[in-house]
Amino acid sequence: MSDIEISQKTPLEPIEKIAAKVGLTPDQIEPYGHTKAKINLPLAGDHQTGKLVLVTSINPTPAGEGKSTVVVGLGDAMNRAGHKTVLALREPSMGPVMGLKGGATGGGYAQVVPMEDINLHFTGDFHALTE
Repeated sequence: MSDIEISQKTPLEPIEKIAAKVGLTPDQIEPYGHTKAKINLPLAGDHQTGKLVLVTSINPTPAGEGKSTVVVGLGDAMNRAGHKTVLALREPSMGPVMGLKGGATGGGYAQVVPMEDINLHFTGDFHALTE
């Protein structure tokens, strides 16, 4: 199956259920539909200190370097190992907008879904800055 076919066939959980898995309460998220949300910062209450892993690259190519696929795969592996994992992909939708590469949502079974929503500007934040 292609990446988009995998994305569209993947059953999505309600965002409140996903948020609860990492210890977020409904008042700490701002839902965008049933499957997406922003996190209201700063978070109040007691939270464990986490670890930050930054994935970056200095060698751009027209097809990208695979950073998003690595990040999603790493997150999947950490979840499978029993860690509470949250991923933050910085504005992953600009590749298809510029017609240069994929949508930076990962690939195959290591991708962020729903791919087409993310590739179509997610919550509109970037456009709020450019208008």
